[in-house]
Amino acid sequence: MKKIHIVLLILVVAAIAVIVTIFSDFSTYETFSSASRKPGKTYYVIGHLQKDKEMTYDPKIDPNHFTFFATDKAGESHKVIFNGEKPRDIEKSEQIVMMGYEEGGTFHCSRIQMKCPSKYKKDQIAEGNKS
Repeated sequence: MKKIHIVLLILVVAAIAVIVTIFSDFSTYETFSSASRKPGKTYYVIGHLQKDKEMTYDPKIDPNHFTFFATDKAGESHKVIFNGEKPRDIEKSEQIVMMGYEEGGTFHCSRIQMKCPSKYKKDQIAEGNKS
């Protein structure tokens, strides 16, 4: 092999290593139980709002604290704390995607994307405050 071929091969291997390193940290959709295995690590969890359980939001006391219960795709229910105001029409959402981390049996959420049941409505995204 010529020296130029060796150098090009090394550059290609280095580029592949950089790409793999960058994309290996991207979050995937998980369940509450898999998120609880690594507390503090950020995950995306797909679930459904449990409308029959208590939702707590009092803007007079704390406008950036909303708690509710959600069931993930595996059927496991968890309490979710969202550090932001209660998303409008969350009760009407067909599905919610929560970005956050598990800590002490509670999922701390910093972002909620609500999947709307109508194909004519856009999905709504609620961003929480950093805590």
